Amino acid sequence: MSGRFISCIKEASPSAFRTIWWLAKLMVGVSFVIFILQYVGVIGWLSRWLTPIFGCFGLPGEASLAFVTGYFVNCYSALAVITTLDISRRSITILSVMILCAHNMIVETSVQHKTGSSVMRIVCIRTLSAFFLAFILNLIMPEDTSRVSASVVNTDDVGFMTLLSDWAVKTLKNIILMVVLVYLLTVLQRILSEFGIIAKIAGMLSPVMRFFGLPPRTAFLWLVANTLGLAYGSAVMIDETERGNTTKDDNDLLNHHIGVSHSNLEDLTLFTAAGGYFFWMLLSRWCMSMLLVWGRRLEKKVITCLPSS
Repeated sequence: MSGRFISCIKEASPSAFRTIWWLAKLMVGVSFVIFILQYVGVIGWLSRWLTPIFGCFGLPGEASLAFVTGYFVNCYSALAVITTLDISRRSITILSVMILCAHNMIVETSVQHKTGSSVMRIVCIRTLSAFFLAFILNLIMPEDTSRVSASVVNTDDVGFMTLLSDWAVKTLKNIILMVVLVYLLTVLQRILSEFGIIAKIAGMLSPVMRFFGLPPRTAFLWLVANTLGLAYGSAVMIDETERGNTTKDDNDLLNHHIGVSHSNLEDLTLFTAAGGYFFWMLLSRWCMSMLLVWGRRLEKKVITCLPSS
């Protein structure tokens, strides 16, 4: 028994370290570029440009800053902006759905591309899903006058070196967390596979996968994406693909689902704590992900039926 555990660790380590190195370079590079863009005002300019569009979703112009920040960085950055906004719980829910659909776009799209999906397609479906769901929710959600108290933080007088130091500390913490989680998760995945537990998980979740239009063998990856998210779960997704346990077609279907609905453990809890309505945020994205997956399946079926030129 101990020999099988040691063998799993030895087999998983090279793959885990390759993914960790790739992901760390990507995260640090993207994060630093976005930090500079925020400092020089480009992110703020983008949010002001989007302000008229956000009126169509029943959101104030300043909500666009939270969306743009989350789009290029992550949910934590977007939440920091949301806490400064004096808006209703209804508005927080709509804005949170947009951010949950389309956040950390550069890093997460890179992960999804590495597992078999087109970069442009993933960017388009995540971005358009965010706007589509915001429009629909603004139409169907009941009016809500309850407000969430804002805590305004003034950073105008903070110097560049202070902001750079703060960015470096936060990035280092994220990298350390990523290294630990990615390594442990990769080892866990090999152990679960070695002892046949992944197959049992896939069997138990098979009805859920079929309901969402997903292949049953993607059940474990779906579980990882829903609990840990795309960035931290990338090692398992990439490893499963490289070992041939899932095909690129399987992963492409899965990416259409988890692109708009992942990290439903941590991120969803955080946005609920910020004032969003839990079930509106969860169910709206599940419906959207189902629509995307079944639409993708139909698209592939039509393409195969077309006569070849």
